[in-house]
Amino acid sequence: MKILLLGKNGQVGWELQRALAPLGELIACDFDTPGDLKADFGQPESLRPLIRALRPDVIVNSAAHTAVDKAESEPDFARALNATAPGVVAQEAAALGALMVHYSTDYVFDGSGQAPRDETAATGPLSVYGRTKLEGEDLVRASGCSHLILRTSWVYAARGGNFARTMLKLAAEREALNVIADQFGAPTGAELLADVTAHALLRTRATPALGGTYHCVAGGETHWQGYARFVIEWARAHGVAIKVAADAVKPIPTSDYPTPARRPLNSRLDTRKLQSNFDLTLPHWQAGVERMLIEIHGR
Repeated sequence: MKILLLGKNGQVGWELQRALAPLGELIACDFDTPGDLKADFGQPESLRPLIRALRPDVIVNSAAHTAVDKAESEPDFARALNATAPGVVAQEAAALGALMVHYSTDYVFDGSGQAPRDETAATGPLSVYGRTKLEGEDLVRASGCSHLILRTSWVYAARGGNFARTMLKLAAEREALNVIADQFGAPTGAELLADVTAHALLRTRATPALGGTYHCVAGGETHWQGYARFVIEWARAHGVAIKVAADAVKPIPTSDYPTPARRPLNSRLDTRKLQSNFDLTLPHWQAGVERMLIEIHGR
């Protein structure tokens, strides 16, 4: 099996290189890959000759415009990366008879209510990022290719910047922190996404009827303040230098922290379809975050 990975240097792409390598011949590309393996999603049509030359059996697309606020000021670029380019990849996958794996987001929903949304729930994105990711989903489906679309939320990894690192940096500098407490979701590790991807694509290759759209997030739920408190309490228990007091991570509403892009307040995703169809158990979010913290701090 030949697997083409697009977006290899992102948080998810980095973990996918590890998870996909044992499955077959892995060819990993990104926008800065030299020579004939350059995969520039800013130039969607340039992806066609790359795919046609390689003729993969599986295409895993982890490339995306994920700077949610910046997307508001560059909607055309966000649309190229999140919608037009995945649409081109899907068309080429359909022509080859290849399976395409594509990642999407809780931002395709409007964040209303409190119940977890399943895959049949009505969409209603609030931002350029959400709208372009939803358009990308639609183009993948419209292509007719065999596909897995995995919607996820609050993605983090030990490599690169993330919310936990930011909280630890601030907690080492300040006596108190104010953190949003009315947005709910599940912090989801790039490592978990990569491992689920490897498992699901093998099963879908063997049983194409398993293809479709799935929600893939860690178990449980929290808000950003709860996430921050967990990270800071772990750090204090493991000897990381912290100035902020245990009871000084204060809740604030989203309205106190305005941003260019609107965020959904309810990012809860129902993962029962994924777990049932692929015989999976998704670990609780704390397990993945703790593993990431241990990787960062070596404790």
